[in-house]
Amino acid sequence: MEGLKDKVVLVAGAATGLGAASARRLAQEGAKTVVGDLNLAGAEQTAAEIRDAGGQAIAVHFDISDDASAKELVASVVRTHGGLDAVHINAGDMGAVRKDTDVVDIDLEIWDRTVAVNLRGHMLVTRHAVPELLARGGGAIVYTSSIASFTGESKRPAYSVTKAGINALARHVASRWGKDGIRANAVAPGLILTPEIREGAAPDMLAAMLTRTRSPRHGEAGDVSSMVAYLLSDEGAWINGQVVNVDGGTVMR
Repeated sequence: MEGLKDKVVLVAGAATGLGAASARRLAQEGAKTVVGDLNLAGAEQTAAEIRDAGGQAIAVHFDISDDASAKELVASVVRTHGGLDAVHINAGDMGAVRKDTDVVDIDLEIWDRTVAVNLRGHMLVTRHAVPELLARGGGAIVYTSSIASFTGESKRPAYSVTKAGINALARHVASRWGKDGIRANAVAPGLILTPEIREGAAPDMLAAMLTRTRSPRHGEAGDVSSMVAYLLSDEGAWINGQVVNVDGGTVMR
């Protein structure tokens, strides 16, 4: 894709799953990739895999729920590479998601943790990244949202609410700094068969989920990482403030 070679791209939340897949894809396109995550060992493994494949990557430990840590993450990218061109924010606390029941029964600590990581944390990385993008004359941000922000679910209210908030955050950034050369979009995946989901999901559940799509297969991490790379590249230069479904046609809007 055009416009990613030698660009400095931060992937915040890239030790495993979709974030790791996006980091690998961006590196394949020639980006200088920074792999940020609370799970440093996982981030280092992702960065090592990228380097072994001939790409450029470093790993940085950070906690997306902590403002000082998010600030230092961005600062470390600038110290290492001299600037920042694009950001993919993908972090999530899956342990909290598994305990996200409904608004009557949910433990408030689970609600607060989900908001801290899924929404407040995305804002924190954004607030520190935007000035650096502006210093380069503009850049791009892609957030990982979810089709749960549209569909309405009987469970996972904290998850769904924060994903809807991410959609609004992307539109805010696009509206506030679009004229200054910053693009902000979100990808909204459906069910994606990451290694973690393949290991933990029951076959009958996967079969039932497939009936809800207009596709003959489930999603793969590469389906999402390809869209992330496109939106961060120059080929996506006229796409701003959008939430793009990558879900096999589960949601049509």
